[in-house]
Order: sequence, then structure tokens, then C-alpha cells
Amino acid sequence: MRNAQPETLTLDRLATPIGTALLVTDEAGVLRAFNWTDYEPKMRAWIGRHYPKAALVEGRSPVRPAFEAYFAGDAAALDRVPWQASGTAFQLKVWETLCTIPAGETLSYRGLAERIGRPSAVRAVGLANGANPLAVVVPCHRVIGANGSLTGYGGGLPRKQWLLAHEGAAAGALAA
Repeated sequence: MRNAQPETLTLDRLATPIGTALLVTDEAGVLRAFNWTDYEPKMRAWIGRHYPKAALVEGRSPVRPAFEAYFAGDAAALDRVPWQASGTAFQLKVWETLCTIPAGETLSYRGLAERIGRPSAVRAVGLANGANPLAVVVPCHRVIGANGSLTGYGGGLPRKQWLLAHEGAAAGALAA
């Protein structure tokens, strides 16, 4: 099932405190992509490359209630969102491991590389983290620099800082 190509993808737009989120789900209600409206052209191009036969239609996503709960304060609400990503085996390993970082905690890129058993692959882990098509649900925002600084986030550092604060991450991990 992991490689099954959806025929239809539903795009839902959800207003959040940090911008309008784009939720893309398949026919089974599985999240296939997430981004922000300021990155919609990039996301649409990504969908076209990874799901070339799928029709993208606007509609209401069945995972919307979990996102509404998350942005209303339930930091664990997204843990229950089913997702499926299109990526290399290495990327999938990194993305699955990102999901082991609990809300309110952070991990360095080196720590993430060690956690997947590839301690020398820090740069590759960073690239896989940056290629994550399911931001927030696959919590790439919880990865920070070794010195505790905020480093790249596809949605922008102000969003990363907000997400970490929203989840209750330690103040040291929030210094921009």
C-alpha cells in the first residue's frame, strides 16, 4: 500500500495563528502533503512530480479536526494523523524518526543522525529534514542546531519559533 498512487487528492485550507495551512489528503483520508499558502506553487509542483496522475480538488480534509485541535493547544493532536510520504528510503527513515521527538522537546541534527544509526550523516539528515513534505505532522521544526539555535525551516524561522513555543519547548531552544 505504501507505493499506491492516489487518483484524487483533496486540498483543504485552514486558517491558523501563523498563516493559512494547506492540507492535502488522499481518498482514504491519509495526509500526503502539508505546507503554507505562501509556498503553494512549490507544493503544487511537488505534488505534480510525486503524484502525477492524481487530480487535485479543493475540499474539506478529514484530518482538519486534528489540526484545529493542535492549533487550539493540544500539542499531541497531530500524533493521530495518518500520513504517507513519497521519498527515498533514507528520507523515510529520517521522517519516521522525526515522529519520535515528542512535542515540547527538540533534537539536534547530530542527535537525529545518531538516532537513525548514521552519526556521520548530519548533512544528509539536514537535507532530508528540509525535504519533508509533511511539516508539522512530521515535526521537522523540532530539529535545532547543536548549540540550541534555531536553524532552517521551510515555513520560515518565525513559524518554527512559534511552533516550538506553542508545543512548550524549553526557552533555550527558542533563541532565534
